[in-house]
Amino acid sequence: MDIILGFLSPILVYLLVFVLHAILPGKWMQGYATKADSTEKLTYRLNGMLVFLVVIVGWAFLCYSSLLSWDWFYRTRWYGLAGAVVFGLLFSFLLVVNAPPVKKSFLADFFLGRLENPQLWEGRVDAKMWLYLIGAILLALNVLSFSAFHYQNFGVEHSWNIYIAAGLLLFFVSDYLTFERVHLYTYDLFAERVGFKLGWGCIAFYPFFYVIPLWVPVGLPGVDTSVWLLVVFVGVFFLGWGMSRGANLQKYYFKKDPTRAFLGITPRTITDGQHTLLVNGFWGVSRHINYLGEILMATGIVLCVGHYLLPWPWLYPLYYIALLFPRQLDDDKRCEKKYGMLWSQYTKQVPYRIIPFLY
Repeated sequence: MDIILGFLSPILVYLLVFVLHAILPGKWMQGYATKADSTEKLTYRLNGMLVFLVVIVGWAFLCYSSLLSWDWFYRTRWYGLAGAVVFGLLFSFLLVVNAPPVKKSFLADFFLGRLENPQLWEGRVDAKMWLYLIGAILLALNVLSFSAFHYQNFGVEHSWNIYIAAGLLLFFVSDYLTFERVHLYTYDLFAERVGFKLGWGCIAFYPFFYVIPLWVPVGLPGVDTSVWLLVVFVGVFFLGWGMSRGANLQKYYFKKDPTRAFLGITPRTITDGQHTLLVNGFWGVSRHINYLGEILMATGIVLCVGHYLLPWPWLYPLYYIALLFPRQLDDDKRCEKKYGMLWSQYTKQVPYRIIPFLY
């Protein structure tokens, strides 16, 4: 029975999230992306944090009532991963095959997607926001269940490192949902289409790969890491968080009100009369300081786990490097095409792509 339920568990969680997302109260927000063949901005209905809290409280109630074991998602992790992989493939295929072609190759369309911003019921449910929400919630359930397995199986030999790393992952999820409105102005929402990369990525990759720092270590006895080292490692995480969240918030507030100061930083810009670009604050340090922040956050989580020689946890920050460095190149090409000489002026003032003074 665990095999069948484990396989179906991602689909059941995603269906529950879809229903809750559709029926629970939410706040309507205007985004940065525009409707197809129009300059009209898309609107989104946001209630991610409320949906997240309802699901987590419901999960805790089921576990406390002994209707579900605290470590159930860990024990059925392989079955759940298989179910998410299959569902992600079907979702991506059906979404792409029923839409008009964009590229000459179906494989390119399947991977990158054809539909830019699919929505239901005039924006009440947006595909991209729902995908990120389901990935975040199942990731949180996995993190909690993995941590419960470690506690139940090792007793006095359990590792505080595991709980600290798990706490940082949960902070990562709750931070995203807290600032859900800010992500309406990020690259994924206005530049990418919905296909295998985004659809399968959120359905299967996000909730199961992002927990890889814990996947093997929760089955091992605790390690002895000094308090000072843990403070440093947590500091690495929050240094990265400050870069990523700070950069995204500065850009968000600038797009909402170009005259508004952020953290005491008055916007300094360059313009060609049509477009305006920020050249100070976070966006004056490097062109994608937020990408460096994401990498540092992942590195801090892996360091907190404590099993430094295990290769698997390190796949987490390596993934961000493999994802974000090519994305930076693509984004620079898109910006060069969009802004022309203004972008050349910006790159002269902000020469570093991601890592200040290095790259």
